[in-house]
Amino acid sequence: MAVSTIVILDYGSGNLRSAERAVARAGAEVTVTADWDAALAADGLVVPGVGAFAACMAGLRSVRGDQIIGRRLAGGRPVLGICVGMQILFTKGIEHGVTTEGCDEWPGTVDRLDAPVVPHMGWNTVDVPEGSVLFRGLEDARFYFVHSYAARSWDLEPDPTGVIAPPLVTWAEHGDRFVAAVENGPLCAAQFHPEKSGDAGAELLRNWLSSLG
Repeated sequence: MAVSTIVILDYGSGNLRSAERAVARAGAEVTVTADWDAALAADGLVVPGVGAFAACMAGLRSVRGDQIIGRRLAGGRPVLGICVGMQILFTKGIEHGVTTEGCDEWPGTVDRLDAPVVPHMGWNTVDVPEGSVLFRGLEDARFYFVHSYAARSWDLEPDPTGVIAPPLVTWAEHGDRFVAAVENGPLCAAQFHPEKSGDAGAELLRNWLSSLG
């Protein structure tokens, strides 16, 4: 079985080296780069992200990362977003009253969690949908979260023709119920950090790699 080639997109945000190590340990050949051709050619693209939504979008656009994501998805090429790298896939983010446009791959708004303690920092269980590939064997696992913002609703309407399978949405709770992960054809994402989630995170990355074909 051929080893998957993975690019960790370097746009100035995210735990690049820890993500690189985690994906490599899961069995892939990993490159950290913003190179257009390399990012398009890889078997899988990982989009990390930490910090503010607006700063991440600015960094992403500076390397044409939004176009890379769009181009890959148009060709059915896998992309995995992590933490703010998941949040920027939605239509917009609202922080401190400022609205920033996201990549708009999914409709919806990322805003501040309504919880007694923010940020949500630490280990949490997730509510996994039936048929999940990412969470295969991990239905009762805990994952490591560090975030103050999240998508608190899932707004994508199902395909009326029934031809396209509906996305699998995993939820978690911290004050609010929020989207913890999504599996939507070639586009997957996790609000938590697989690279900080120990054995469970490592297994989730292996599951993602196994789905690349």
